[in-house]
Amino acid sequence: MTVAEIKREMGISLKGLVPDVEFGIKAELIAEILDWKKKRNAVILGHNYMEPSLYHFIPDFRGDSLELSRQAAKTDKPVIVFCGVRFMAETAKILNPDKLVLLPSMKAGCSLAESITAGDVRGLKARFPGVPVVTYVNTYADVKAESDLCCTSGNAEKVIRSFGDRAIIFLPDQYLASNLAVVTGRPILFPENIPEGEMPPAGSIVGWKGRCEVHERYTVEDIKAVRAQFPDVAVLSHPECSPTVVAASDFSGSTKEMIDFVETTKKPRYLMLTECSMGDNVQAAHPEKEMLRLCMVRCPHMNKITLEDTLRSLKEDREAIEVPEDIAKRARRAVERMISIG
Repeated sequence: MTVAEIKREMGISLKGLVPDVEFGIKAELIAEILDWKKKRNAVILGHNYMEPSLYHFIPDFRGDSLELSRQAAKTDKPVIVFCGVRFMAETAKILNPDKLVLLPSMKAGCSLAESITAGDVRGLKARFPGVPVVTYVNTYADVKAESDLCCTSGNAEKVIRSFGDRAIIFLPDQYLASNLAVVTGRPILFPENIPEGEMPPAGSIVGWKGRCEVHERYTVEDIKAVRAQFPDVAVLSHPECSPTVVAASDFSGSTKEMIDFVETTKKPRYLMLTECSMGDNVQAAHPEKEMLRLCMVRCPHMNKITLEDTLRSLKEDREAIEVPEDIAKRARRAVERMISIG
């Protein structure tokens, strides 16, 4: 696409989501990125939380963590540019040890991933020997390496049910674990609630008190305030929100599941309790839908990925992701099991 074509398309699809004054500058950056992508024979993966001009015009594949992990596992391109956060790029590198994996900004971390360390996991395994460890994909490679299986919000319930009536350790999201306990009918305990020397009871979930700094900010009071003004609104929440928020919602699911809900149901208006850019991107894809806005905060880590940094990444190989092979080999088993479960 030419700069003029990109600018024109932005004016149609991103009107009201991106300031008009930025269309020209962003169109030039997008055209240059697409040119460099072709020169480098690269594939660009874009998470749902990317800002609209990047999300809608740059990636070859868009989606949530699970979908992008699948695409990373399948690509034959020698260069992968991951427009997401560090743990996502690490997952792509784990699955593609011989490819160059680039993250446009190393500042793109994750509060949830940083809530737990590999040492924490080893401590839990030593305290509860033989109890399987299921780790949310929102973790760093060394934590995945200590795990038996990874999952995403989209397949976490299926993963937990695959263990039958065994106790499991589920890390690190406190709210996701608590919401999964509700839907699977399992009791949830935290390490401080289990006496030293005792094992968790059969069928229980042992959780960890990590939280997403974006999703934990939504409250039941927020939902009540919106319903008071719009009684017919469909409230959609991410399972990283608190159990009280999820219970007060009409639907709770992964980013993909929320998008599917909007696409396939006939509700007159929607409220998505998730990261702000995702709401923008769904609105841009479905201008015929009325999307109410309750944007608490844009993810400060996802916001580190810009068009400028994506271009610099392609031109200068910044920032290359490396995962030590001993860690990658162990983490790969957990990630590949996640992908195989689907």
